[in-house]
Amino acid sequence: MDDTPIITTKGLCRDFISGRQVVHALKDVNISIYPGTLTILRGRSGSGKTTLINLLGALDRPTSGNVFFDGDDITRMSEHKRDELRRREMGFVFQSIALISLMSAYENVEFGLRISDYDKKLRKKRAEECLTFVGLQKRMDHRPQEMSGGEQQRVAIARAIAHNPKVIFADEPTAELDTAMALQVMKVFRDLVEKEGLTVIMTTHDPYMMELADKVFTLEDGEIIDV
Repeated sequence: MDDTPIITTKGLCRDFISGRQVVHALKDVNISIYPGTLTILRGRSGSGKTTLINLLGALDRPTSGNVFFDGDDITRMSEHKRDELRRREMGFVFQSIALISLMSAYENVEFGLRISDYDKKLRKKRAEECLTFVGLQKRMDHRPQEMSGGEQQRVAIARAIAHNPKVIFADEPTAELDTAMALQVMKVFRDLVEKEGLTVIMTTHDPYMMELADKVFTLEDGEIIDV
């Protein structure tokens, strides 16, 4: 494991306005996440874990504090630079999966490569490589509705890793899966870390997933209660 964090937060706070009240979703969060690790952000609903992962992935901006990605302060970047950072250095996997229903598994992954301006000559090979890595080499021509929930989520992972990002962000990726399918998805994440050297950051409240992580941060009422 590299001794230099790939992501660091300093005094991270995020407030939301709810009616006449200010909700302190995150309060003074200071964490470091290292390359080639699987980090889990855990906590009950409303604990702040989704707010935190959105800030780490440059999907939202903090009220105060800083997020550093590979040494660069992404909280000070323009929206254009943040878009470029997400497109080139980050991959995202969501609970809702969000595959395009009219496209096959292969087409979903290849479409993601097109969006990221991946070399046109290499897209077919790369899409096939990624689907093979997640164990779906025989399901490439199937559409999402012809696949199980676990298979769909693995297609989403293949799409997220296809453009060779440094970090994968996964928000409750196993929440809608049964235990067997959830463990299949977690195995893919562990393989990405151990075989590909990727950094994976995910949120979950599932206690069975904790033992698969290299590091777990627990959030409660917007604060990290263990470090």
